[in-house]
Amino acid sequence: MSKEKLDKISANFGNPFAETAFDKPFTIKEILDSFEENKVVSVAGRLVTRREHGKSSFANIMDYTGKIQIYARLDILAKDYELFKDLDIGDIIGVKGKLFKTHTGELTILVEELKLLSKALLPLPEKWHGLRDVEVRYRQRYLDLIANPEVKEIFLKRSRIISQVRDFFNKLGFMEVETPMLHTIAGGAAGRPFVTHHNALDFDVYLRIAPELYLKRLLVGGFDKVFEINRSFRNEGISTRHSPEFTMLEAYCCYNNYDYMMKLCEELFCSLAKEINGSLVLNYQDGTIDLTPPWQRISFAQIFKDEFGILAEDDQDVFLQKITAKLNLAGKGLSRSQILNITEELIEKKFPKNKPAFIVDFFTWNSPLAKKKKDNPSLVERFELFIAGLEVANAYSELNDPIEQKERFKKQMETEEELPKKIDNDFITALSYAMPPATGLGIGIDRLVMLLLNQPSIRDVILFPLLKPVSEEEQRPEAEGQKP
Repeated sequence: MSKEKLDKISANFGNPFAETAFDKPFTIKEILDSFEENKVVSVAGRLVTRREHGKSSFANIMDYTGKIQIYARLDILAKDYELFKDLDIGDIIGVKGKLFKTHTGELTILVEELKLLSKALLPLPEKWHGLRDVEVRYRQRYLDLIANPEVKEIFLKRSRIISQVRDFFNKLGFMEVETPMLHTIAGGAAGRPFVTHHNALDFDVYLRIAPELYLKRLLVGGFDKVFEINRSFRNEGISTRHSPEFTMLEAYCCYNNYDYMMKLCEELFCSLAKEINGSLVLNYQDGTIDLTPPWQRISFAQIFKDEFGILAEDDQDVFLQKITAKLNLAGKGLSRSQILNITEELIEKKFPKNKPAFIVDFFTWNSPLAKKKKDNPSLVERFELFIAGLEVANAYSELNDPIEQKERFKKQMETEEELPKKIDNDFITALSYAMPPATGLGIGIDRLVMLLLNQPSIRDVILFPLLKPVSEEEQRPEAEGQKP
């Protein structure tokens, strides 16, 4: 809009940003759902269309629940009708008036009072109704939410999914807790941490890569069932499946093992599918996924034996040598994320994608926090849950032997290049006071939402995904197809 127009509105009707509140007792959807002829309503929203007819005008306003038509007339609004004519698409307005149906049957508000609540100083992008530029959508999510109702619906459903997860664990007697996001020692998972500096205490701290070690301290302290829906951070690559900042659920339960967590996963995912989609069969990308339990179990050790000749008793060096030799990667080494990608590719290639799969029989050397299997100490009681080729959950029977845990940490420091070379001795001390037998579960909430809502990229289910900064020139409205 022009500076002249802003000055005109300010001169004739006052500061367009002066209002501090407006009576909005119901959403647009609630008004439409409870429609009564001549009922007086008060509602606010963004002006998204307008059609002038001389001394009267039709328009539509929108809030997060939907759109409603409004009808403004000069003989009712008097001077405020001039304000209505000066409005721009994108302005936030509040209206009061009576409900009626037009001759075409459209539910409409006859505007009797009008307030300009906030002036849009930039127009919406051209063809904003069909905003499809992925870069603009992610970088300016606010425009994406205005332009694409289906995107808004994704995030409304994401909120419902998280609420359902929370309710599920609450009903099972788990206590929700909060643990630190700043760690003095990075641990609880494999991954490269983000490092920052605490000025007052003058030492480096890490954004957490997982809350696991703190949650298990609570088991030592006497809580039998705890969970946390948390933000975690890993300073690694970005892709359609990976985000450096992500949401996780972690849950821990004493006196149970990983078999319990398998059953719990089946129950949780099935309850979410029924609640969100009304069916245990999900549409995902080009196929379907049948969540009907029981889910298949696939041996990680057997996959790598068949593909690379790796034996359960092979150590990490032999494991890497055999993979690099088979893939002709000698001398290049393999990162943790590359090994995960290889695993995902093998599972996608060898097993049907239309059924969830618990991948079991992980090697002890790459599971430093999991308890060994009684019948084979080279393997641990651990599973990763794969659905449609995505790893969405990880669980173990938790290692609670402090002596063995310290030795595992020492070995991990020797082989894991991404973690700082420091053992969390306070966690070892906590285990030395005795932690009950327990099992723990981690679920990637973002990937879970991708599956339930049929979204191809993790960025489509994160409101503000991390993007490379752009220059000031690129941030100008013209760069988005807007006119200043």
